[in-house]
Amino acid sequence: MRVILAFLLFLITISISGQSLKKERIHELADEYFIDGLSTLRDFLRLPNYGKSTDNINKNLDWCQTNFQALDFETDVLISNGVKHLFAERKFKRAKRTILFYLQIDGQPVDSSQWKQKSPYIPVLKECSENDCQIIPWDKLTKDFNPDWKIFARSASDSKGPAIAFIQTLRILKEKKINPGFNIKVIMDFQEELGSPTLPELVEKNRDRFSADAMLIMDGTRPPGNLPTLMFGARGIATMKLTVYGANKDLHSGQYGNYAPNPVFALSRLLGSMKDEKGIVQIPGFYEGIEMSENRKKLVNAVPENRRELLETLGIAQPESIGATYQEALQYPSLNARGLRAAWVEDQVRTIIPAKALVEIDMRLVPETPAERQIELVKGFIASQGFYILNGEPTPNERRTHSKLIKVESRIGSRPFRTDLNSPLGNWLDLAMEHVFGSGNYIRMQSTGGSQPIAPFISVLGVPAISVRIPNPDNSIHAPNENLRLGNFHEGLKMCLGILTQNYE
Repeated sequence: MRVILAFLLFLITISISGQSLKKERIHELADEYFIDGLSTLRDFLRLPNYGKSTDNINKNLDWCQTNFQALDFETDVLISNGVKHLFAERKFKRAKRTILFYLQIDGQPVDSSQWKQKSPYIPVLKECSENDCQIIPWDKLTKDFNPDWKIFARSASDSKGPAIAFIQTLRILKEKKINPGFNIKVIMDFQEELGSPTLPELVEKNRDRFSADAMLIMDGTRPPGNLPTLMFGARGIATMKLTVYGANKDLHSGQYGNYAPNPVFALSRLLGSMKDEKGIVQIPGFYEGIEMSENRKKLVNAVPENRRELLETLGIAQPESIGATYQEALQYPSLNARGLRAAWVEDQVRTIIPAKALVEIDMRLVPETPAERQIELVKGFIASQGFYILNGEPTPNERRTHSKLIKVESRIGSRPFRTDLNSPLGNWLDLAMEHVFGSGNYIRMQSTGGSQPIAPFISVLGVPAISVRIPNPDNSIHAPNENLRLGNFHEGLKMCLGILTQNYE
């Protein structure tokens, strides 16, 4: 009798270990655990999470460690250049493969005065019309929720919301005694918004610990259309700060106008020469190495796109001419002036000729355009426009000798990565998404416009990576009033349930 019972238990274990749940069961579980998941997210969002604050890092790390240990994961705090990261791992019987999950835990800094609520770290529920949002009491939230309601808080979308969708799914599987179809490793990053400066060394020193068959990134926003999204790549980023110098101090515009050159005009001419009116970068070699074959265009343009609706959403009449579509544009490097400064404006305006003018530039990169090359191309172009490039503040001799002075500073951030749309990893995720949502109700994109610090894992570990996109496209990440649509969180639970119960062989 005992042998028979043991055999029956074995068969039951096999039936719930590494097999897809029925679509209806996935939807039932998402409904059942939705409110509890939002409660967990609400609790997590109350923790400030600025990556430059050691106290913030410690509190968020402790929260994550407690929750993963409660899910029977082994955890370890890994330190790289003095910065903490959290690693968690759980192995499952008969699992043949291992997937490493990346969770971003930190958020952008906040200006509380610009948020339409008491604090960015006190989450509120709101119902929004076209021009206004009204706060809804939390006790109004039930299983019959309005999917268009939103939770407003820093990191609601970027990326505590996706992290909790993943954690809540692990909780569902534990409570229902369902084993995933693979072993799970998790790395939690507490300085992603700072460019994850310590991550490359961390990966290099922990190759064996991070080893896996594939990597899934629980981070990133969906494109317009807001369908569940699998993202197969991300652009990298490099930044530059250009400071153009005029006189050695601010000058009165009445006394020295028409005599002392204004560096704002020199900087404006330089910036204007970098792009033509169609938005095409004029720096020689900037797009070198990129080939958009008809087959590649067909693949990237498989994503549904309504040009008219996108232009209306952005409030522009015409797009720039890099690629024929939005998806094609994302396959090229970009050059963006992200901020300008010279003297004072508005209430602080004064009649002066500023001593200097500066611009902050970011370049989004693709695998064919490495950061080092792009930075040198920009510097070479600046020199070709007659500027003398400085390494620091201009000396009196440099001021006497050169009429066009510019200081160039640069920094390399995340590296780009790209996974084949037809890779085994992509095909496996296709099966999971198709099972949960049905054909045509999710999309696969070759590359996102944003950046993610995943390249160290790909280059060191040699594993493919794909990003699982949960948040709504109108989520205001990095800005005041960041939000996560409830319907997206609900779909996020379904996405995670589909993936975690799809056997990866």
